[in-house]
Amino acid sequence: MSEPVGLDNPTNPTRRDALKLGVTAATTAAVIGAVSTARAAVCIEPVARRDDEKGNKTATPPKELPRRPLGKTGVEVTILNQGTWRSPALDRLVRYAYAQGIRYYDTAKSYGSEPGLSRWFKAMPEVRKNIFLVTKDSPSEPKQLVEMLDRRLETLQVDWVDLLFVHALGDSSIENGLKWPKSKEFKAVCETIRKSGKAKLVGFSTHHPRRAEIIQAAAEGGFVDAIMLQYSPFLEADSPLNKALDACHARGIGLISMKQVAGFGGQAIYNEVFKRMPELKEKGYTPYQALLHAIWTDERIASVCVSMRNLDQINENVEAARKFRPMDQASLDRLREACIAARPTMCADCDGRCSRAAGTTARLGDLARFHTYHEHHGYRSVARERYAELSPEERDWTGADLIAAREACPRKLDFASILPQVDRNLA
Repeated sequence: MSEPVGLDNPTNPTRRDALKLGVTAATTAAVIGAVSTARAAVCIEPVARRDDEKGNKTATPPKELPRRPLGKTGVEVTILNQGTWRSPALDRLVRYAYAQGIRYYDTAKSYGSEPGLSRWFKAMPEVRKNIFLVTKDSPSEPKQLVEMLDRRLETLQVDWVDLLFVHALGDSSIENGLKWPKSKEFKAVCETIRKSGKAKLVGFSTHHPRRAEIIQAAAEGGFVDAIMLQYSPFLEADSPLNKALDACHARGIGLISMKQVAGFGGQAIYNEVFKRMPELKEKGYTPYQALLHAIWTDERIASVCVSMRNLDQINENVEAARKFRPMDQASLDRLREACIAARPTMCADCDGRCSRAAGTTARLGDLARFHTYHEHHGYRSVARERYAELSPEERDWTGADLIAAREACPRKLDFASILPQVDRNLA
């Protein structure tokens, strides 16, 4: 799953805003209730109308979002997809995203969102055949994936999924991450699953610092259908990851972007982007929409996975998809400079060079990523779980040269500020 893109409309009050203003609990509840009612109304309010044969105005749903081929699988997917997560608002969000034209939904065992999708399919059976459905699980050996798929289908209450991923390949074992994409065992499992009809396509997701090697191995193996990866639109042309993506694209492996704009929060990203790219503000684009346009400018990327947690974020990202125009290199360069100046807390380009430059075995990029989960995404329990999964050596940044780490980092993360917060909040 990927991170949320976009910010709530600052004019929409939240509980935190209300408490800052010192209002009473009753007033806070009334304010939030009014906002919830207004947003619920948006869910059922059509965005377009047309005249019927008698001249009456009738509601028409928005068209589907633009699509791209998912490699050479023969499938086309919407360029924006909804990353789901356990949330009280999940039922409403998936329906609203569908109403706005999204036809690709991403879930996983660990996300806790499969039961919510199941409720949706039960209430609206026709939806299942109209969407591209992806789920994930985490086998310790390839053959376990067959039984895991059965459990995912049981939870989702469906007969098949369109794409099954091994979740976060490489995280629990980099040896497996480098071996499986070329192994005969994993290839045989993929073939078994496809023949069963329970998953039409099979692949993996990865955000490991050595994902360039993992993805290159997949290109050499040539049997996975798709890969979802932590991605940045600012890759250096001669970087190992960029070359690995070229190799996969040439082999017809579908590529999906995730965690592409994580770590940006507050007003800083707006200030820096609009200062360097005033034309965006003039055209009515937000910085997050510009980042999505930068990603879609890479024609290798079929779809962008975004965890959109409110209606504002869905609206913002859907609008970006409908208005997409490729960006030229000069605009991409200015956007990259703005993103660095906004002092992000996570590096989508991370390949471990920060740790190597700092002379440490601590996984500095992952520590920053877990900090982002905790502080910006609200996934606090997940952040602590991921942190706990690291070995003591991978957590201990004592003695690391954090200045060298920052200089080596493509996003220039301020590790000296971030890492003490990691110790304080996640240890």
